[in-house]
Amino acid sequence: FYTVVNKSHAMRDQMLSWTHYRELLKLKDLNEIKYYIDISINQNLSYRELHERIKSKEYDRLPKSTKNKLIKNKKEELTLLDTVVDPVIIYINSDIKEITHEMLELSILEDLSGFLKRLGEGYTFVGNEYKVKIGNKLRFIDILLFNIKYNAYVVLELKTSEATERDYGQIRAYMKYIDETLKTPEQNSTLGIIICRTYDEIIFNYFKNEQIKTIRFKLENK
Repeated sequence: FYTVVNKSHAMRDQMLSWTHYRELLKLKDLNEIKYYIDISINQNLSYRELHERIKSKEYDRLPKSTKNKLIKNKKEELTLLDTVVDPVIIYINSDIKEITHEMLELSILEDLSGFLKRLGEGYTFVGNEYKVKIGNKLRFIDILLFNIKYNAYVVLELKTSEATERDYGQIRAYMKYIDETLKTPEQNSTLGIIICRTYDEIIFNYFKNEQIKTIRFKLENK
């Protein structure tokens, strides 16, 4: 414990409980320990919540570019989408391997508080099946969030199969709608996250957009 505190120049002033630190001291990588200290403090994680996040190897699921910024202590350069893990864990009430769109959305809503914490810091829930009117047609955003820390709306679209070019076009239309109808001048531009079973790396790179993040989901039995 002394070695960790002594070497960690970025150690936060707020102290965690000893049970938190006992869990953290099982880790060998100081950068990984710093990451879990930060999220434990920022998200008020209990010991059990911290244990689950470590068990799920959340740090390992961060993008390499994000880890590099954290290691170099350049947190101010991190964007909201930099902090989203891939895959994100979604807990379900059975050991089912295949899941419908409705079941996926319901599983998220039943564990909304935990899901938002696993997604990142500062997310709040606005609504699900959020109604929008584009042209003469009514459409529904799967889940609409707002991130307090980054002061931006976040459109969340769920896909139980592979994400396609059409999905990227759809989420961009939803983001534009929110920008034009809900966003106020002092808020940042709307962001989009596609949560899918899988995605094609080539298509992902071709449609790469700093405002949109595509991640996979991983089902875990609650």
